Amino acid sequence: MTLLDERLWSLFKRHLQQTLTYWSVFFSFGLCIAFLGPTILDLRCQTQSTLQQITWVFFSQQFFLLVGSSLGGLLKKTLLSSLSALLSSTLIISLVFAIIPLCHHVVLLSVAMALAGQAMGVTDTIANLQLVKLYQKDSAIFLQALHFFIGLGALVSPLVADPFLAEDSCVLGANWTANSSSSSDLQHLRSSLAGQGAALHNISQYPLHTEGVVITRVSYAFWIMALISVTPVPAAVLALMYHERLLPCSSNSPRLLDRDSLSSTGDSGQGHGSLFGCCNAAKLRGRPSTFFILHTLGGAILFITDGIIGSYAGFVYTYAVSPPLLMGHKTAGCLDSIFWVSITVGRLAFIYLSYRYTPPRLLTFSLVGVILVQCLLLIFYTSCVFLFIGTCVLGLCISSVFPSMLAFTEDILDYKGCATTVLVTSASTGEMMLQLLVGSVIHSQGSYAFLLCSTIASFIGFCLFLLFLYVQHIHRNCHADLSKNSDTEKPNTGGS
Repeated sequence: MTLLDERLWSLFKRHLQQTLTYWSVFFSFGLCIAFLGPTILDLRCQTQSTLQQITWVFFSQQFFLLVGSSLGGLLKKTLLSSLSALLSSTLIISLVFAIIPLCHHVVLLSVAMALAGQAMGVTDTIANLQLVKLYQKDSAIFLQALHFFIGLGALVSPLVADPFLAEDSCVLGANWTANSSSSSDLQHLRSSLAGQGAALHNISQYPLHTEGVVITRVSYAFWIMALISVTPVPAAVLALMYHERLLPCSSNSPRLLDRDSLSSTGDSGQGHGSLFGCCNAAKLRGRPSTFFILHTLGGAILFITDGIIGSYAGFVYTYAVSPPLLMGHKTAGCLDSIFWVSITVGRLAFIYLSYRYTPPRLLTFSLVGVILVQCLLLIFYTSCVFLFIGTCVLGLCISSVFPSMLAFTEDILDYKGCATTVLVTSASTGEMMLQLLVGSVIHSQGSYAFLLCSTIASFIGFCLFLLFLYVQHIHRNCHADLSKNSDTEKPNTGGS
């Protein structure tokens, strides 16, 4: 074992409990974020709402996830506030899952999902920030593992829901035998609703009952999810708080918070602040312009790449069942699962690659790979086989962009800014906004525009990354000049 291996292993063992806690939180996060899509039709029956009404629950969750991502930055002043927020958020998510079966009106359901989305956004920011703060220059490897657990949770979530989903119409009207949709139609609709926000267009063609006898067992799925979330994850966060001596019952021992606050964050003004904390005049004084440009470019890159992930997952099924491919519903329904499996496998592979290669190399490889795959998908747009191959390779290439970009940006900025909050919030915004944009373009221009939009976005993302590298070079030279000037001034101040 090399010296670097021993150092990383020693670092991991020293922060073992913290790391495992944040990984478990992200596994729960993955469970939550992937659970709404498969259950949305049964929730429509439970609330006896139309498809147009129920799909806005997606938007409610996504919008407040964005709000929570920004809010999470406000709670990072100390370890106590961050872990308290993490504990509260995991408990809120579990509580929301428990009460969703009791929400029999679409407005109540939207409010519940908004609360869950905000709590999920807070956990997203806090877990990323705490891992970056723990491992700093070695954070790339552990961030890859963190985001692997999101994908793992997203893969497990549909398996929990599937046994409790209705195979036929779950609202039986008086004339349901004549008008109810067939099982194949419902399967087609369920697949098209799998991507968050994807079904806000072209869903009026599916007339489903809103009045009648509700027959659904989806409540059991949510209660099982509540049990999975409520027991181990908040308990792990609570155990971490006890380990860090942040609970009243452990106040007789010296708190580790004091040591962490001094060594990790300095004063509260220099630690990881909120999204709006970057605009504090006291913090901004003396910062070079490249400091702000790097934040902006990093956020823009993740806005685009996470937007590509969201829009591809949301619309690849719609593209596959439309001309010229005209795939069968069951076959096309596999594409979304293949995409998420490849993302999860890619993040697992990049744990090792992050140890072997630097983030700039990994990002260059990933972004170039995304462009090549998108171009090939455009060229072979009539090939069903290549759509499956391209979906798999695209997931592998784009899987590491977020954790690598986060580690790279924080490293450039010396872990003193609010880069994590800015990047997490930008990624959440892109995932929500690009889905709506691509959905609008598909609605007006046809399904081929789906691939065209993704390809254009890929090129823009790579160009922004090249600009990011150029600004990073200028920033490094500027930082070196400031350090040199500071060193030359020191003898003068201490001379006489």
